[in-house]
Amino acid sequence: MTLEILKTREELRNLIDAYASLGDEKKIAEQMELFTLDVTYKAYMGDFLAGDTTGRKKLENEFNSHASQVKTYFTMNGQHTVEIDGDTATGTSFSQIKMIREGEGKDIMTDYSVKYDDKYVFQNGKWLIKDRIGYFIIVETRPFL
Repeated sequence: MTLEILKTREELRNLIDAYASLGDEKKIAEQMELFTLDVTYKAYMGDFLAGDTTGRKKLENEFNSHASQVKTYFTMNGQHTVEIDGDTATGTSFSQIKMIREGEGKDIMTDYSVKYDDKYVFQNGKWLIKDRIGYFIIVETRPFL
């Protein structure tokens, strides 16, 4: 493994970690800078396609709408594997996402176990997410005490 590949792997890992951190902080405009302008983003809840968005501006609107309904996000990233091919790469990462929302006057926590399949591109000196598919594999909702 070359030093260049190790550097690229680290940059891609930093990209997915930045995505999680900025999302947790509800810094949606900054988070959008991690995507290409023509990004595609799909979200599956089990086998159901729950979201299918194309374009950074539309994605930003959707993320802002979602974030307005959430009191707190907390994300932990796990494994991240990548295959690099010059200025493009593919990757798979796993995350645990917790969200606190208010429902019927009570705080409700939803815990998501997510697998992301990504396509990355190197543009203007940095790696960006071009395509992302989120598979929300386990979803658990419960009162938050």
